[in-house]
Amino acid sequence: MTAPTIPARPGEDARLRPLPLRRMAWATWRQHRAALGAVAACLGAVAVYLWLTGLQMHHAEAAYCHPASSIACSINFTGKYGETVILVSIALQAVPALIGAFTGAPVLGRELETGTYRYAWTQGIGRLRWTVGKLVPLAVAVTAAAGAFTVLISWYNQPFAAVGYAIPLSARVFGLLGVAFAAWTLAAFAIGVLAGMVIRRAVPAIAVTLAVCAGLALTTGLWLRGHYITPLVTRNPNPPGSAWVISGWYTKAGAFAFGDHGNGLVSALARLCGAVRGRVLHVGGGVLHVVNAAQCLAQHGYTQWTSYQPGSRFWPFQWIEGGWLLVLSILLLAATIWLVRRRAT
Repeated sequence: MTAPTIPARPGEDARLRPLPLRRMAWATWRQHRAALGAVAACLGAVAVYLWLTGLQMHHAEAAYCHPASSIACSINFTGKYGETVILVSIALQAVPALIGAFTGAPVLGRELETGTYRYAWTQGIGRLRWTVGKLVPLAVAVTAAAGAFTVLISWYNQPFAAVGYAIPLSARVFGLLGVAFAAWTLAAFAIGVLAGMVIRRAVPAIAVTLAVCAGLALTTGLWLRGHYITPLVTRNPNPPGSAWVISGWYTKAGAFAFGDHGNGLVSALARLCGAVRGRVLHVGGGVLHVVNAAQCLAQHGYTQWTSYQPGSRFWPFQWIEGGWLLVLSILLLAATIWLVRRRAT
């Protein structure tokens, strides 16, 4: 038989028994193996590039960056690979959204667009088991692939972390390390699945998924992530090297005066210290001296404050971000299943 049903034997109730979920998982693999194969091929190509380039970077760091402050390290390591690492890190930020869009959005969107769901929902599997049997294996597959890929990214980034040029909490690398990369991939997949169910067309759902993922990532990086835990505040203008600086400002007599950048600071420097193009010029004894802006403002009663997140909070931040993304993914998938159950055949 071609229909996924199990007929009753003579003398038994004529009702059909549900198809086992393991059979549905196999059918899901058969139906979506092209998309999963494309994801595996793309990740494999990127992995080969990261592996080959990473080997060169590890060799250069070991040969020239002991100590890391040496001129040889600046020329042969950071100068040679710094720009490439930045560009690669920026490009990798889009990987979870791309995986979610091209594997998640078509799962239900294409079925609804072509009308094949009418056949699937009338078989012995049932629409609920059909939906769960499609979504769970795919979600596990893309999340596991992203988790494995994170290990390679961490290894690739290690030389720059060793010389102090990669702050673990920075937006450039935070989402690529720890559990965040896999969590973002799962969330993107869930967003794509829901978009496909709501829009009922694969291509528009892919576009919506990419837009929503980009907006969520920007909102998280610019406003949400920095406040997972209350930032520390210091009067030291130079917080620890691994710290992520959130903001800075100046006070006078205990009251806020202006931020550490922008028009307020420029006006104060020009008025009090004679700032020219960011440099503070001060005449003393007939000799022109270049003095530090913070020192000049301190002489006039201003105190500089810096709000930052220490690098030691990397893993707490990872678990917080991974946790709320997991909850979001479960809610989105649950909403998708609820919509499937309510939809008329």
